[in-house]
Amino acid sequence: MNEPVAKKVYYSIGEVCDLTGLKPHVLRYWETQFDVLNPTKNRAGNRVYRQRDVEVVLLVKHLLYDEKYTIEGANQKLVDMRRGGELEEERHDVVAPDFLTGIKAELVELRDILTPPAPKTG
Repeated sequence: MNEPVAKKVYYSIGEVCDLTGLKPHVLRYWETQFDVLNPTKNRAGNRVYRQRDVEVVLLVKHLLYDEKYTIEGANQKLVDMRRGGELEEERHDVVAPDFLTGIKAELVELRDILTPPAPKTG
């Protein structure tokens, strides 16, 4: 049972919202403000996020919410990180705990759904 949880290739905007604790309108707004955040769209026109995109979302969230950067400041920080080759490393450092917490919450929710209710006595 030491198998790692399989990562998906693509995540829907709803799945990204569940994993990051953000609302869809926030993600759509951030796409307009951050050049590094640019999920592709499938044939139906729906946003599809790759693992890298989810990591960038979590990094942006960290910069804005935890580090208290402004949007302009966070954007400049991301540009500087990309120039310095630090963006990928920083994504991984910030993402690992948040991403795993999101996956754990989804698994707990799935377990609760799949666990039959205890029989009523009486």
